[in-house]
Amino acid sequence: MSHVPRIILKQGREKPLLRGHPWVFSGAVAKIEGDISPGDMGEVYSTDGEFLGTGYVNLHSQIIFRLLGKEKLRSLDELVRRRISQAASLREDWFRDKTNAYRLVNGEGDFLPGLVLDRYGETLVLQISTAGTERLKPILIDTLVRDFHPRTIFERSDVPTRKEEGLPETVGHLYGKEVTDQIEIEEYGCRFRVDVKKGQKTGFYLDQRENRFSIREHCAGKKILDCFCYTGAFSVHAGMGKTSEITLVDSSKDALEESKLHLELNSLSPLRHEEIQGDAFDVMRVLSADYDLIILDPPPFAKKKSHILSASRGYKDLNLHAFRLLKEDGLLLTFCCSHHISPDLFQKIVFSAAVDAGKNIQVLARLGHPLDHPVNLSHPEGEYLKGLLCRVL
Repeated sequence: MSHVPRIILKQGREKPLLRGHPWVFSGAVAKIEGDISPGDMGEVYSTDGEFLGTGYVNLHSQIIFRLLGKEKLRSLDELVRRRISQAASLREDWFRDKTNAYRLVNGEGDFLPGLVLDRYGETLVLQISTAGTERLKPILIDTLVRDFHPRTIFERSDVPTRKEEGLPETVGHLYGKEVTDQIEIEEYGCRFRVDVKKGQKTGFYLDQRENRFSIREHCAGKKILDCFCYTGAFSVHAGMGKTSEITLVDSSKDALEESKLHLELNSLSPLRHEEIQGDAFDVMRVLSADYDLIILDPPPFAKKKSHILSASRGYKDLNLHAFRLLKEDGLLLTFCCSHHISPDLFQKIVFSAAVDAGKNIQVLARLGHPLDHPVNLSHPEGEYLKGLLCRVL
């Protein structure tokens, strides 16, 4: 680690790093000492010369420095292997006999910025979003092969943030046997088929696992509306909870076909169900108000800070329709995965929708990330998923 480039911060801009935040933005930098290529390792110092940490540097990114550790690193290989081992031990102990699909590494939440690693049975799916982590790909593959013995390692680095790092989007086989078109996984007794080549995220919404499971106790004998159902995972869990009837809504015909397949795969075909292809906003406007439970799990409406106002209107409209469609004592399970929408703002949006719908609402539970999607307490930007379980009085 000799001749390591040095990032010198402006006066007073060291406070976030001292508190544990893993990012340094370009506007906080006073000067840079040494030659730097995107993804090089570097050290960051205060104006007074205090060493603050070691991490990745990329002058092409607005986030110019991503912290790996507050110590001078002797071996990057050893640090990466130790962090992956620590992350894996947490998951393997918790999810044993519950599921064979979970997140092994969650970026900054596991102190490995730019890295997402998901397990689907014997297949590991890697997603790299930063130039620094891209440099680590040989170390990562070697570590995963040695410590996890996967059948396949597949890459799904097709995220828009790579462009900001000066990287092309990349999808493809990295190790082992070619990945199959459908990988079957198990989740709390449910079976699903995952397309890691083309499916959303790395193939499946692993971050909603515990929230899906949690609705079972509320479903017996209930009529349910599942909006933005995608591949029907919430509906499958509802079926396992003995729901009487489910309406699944999604704009994608392929997603609805996958939903039907998952109902069949879990022996739920006899369950009374209907699939409606269309925009959830339009569909909800014409449905009758006789649902016991409505599930709203939309895609992110605010991908940038500039989208917050329009996204807030969208979330309000969606929840307003839901409140109008629920029976008395009905339940609304509503989510927001836009990290620019804070939990407080989301609750205010849902409250505003309830007021306009003329409903009295109880919040029964606040929901969020599962254990395999940990959030670094000093990095609130990592907390994107928030949900509310509400009851209409």
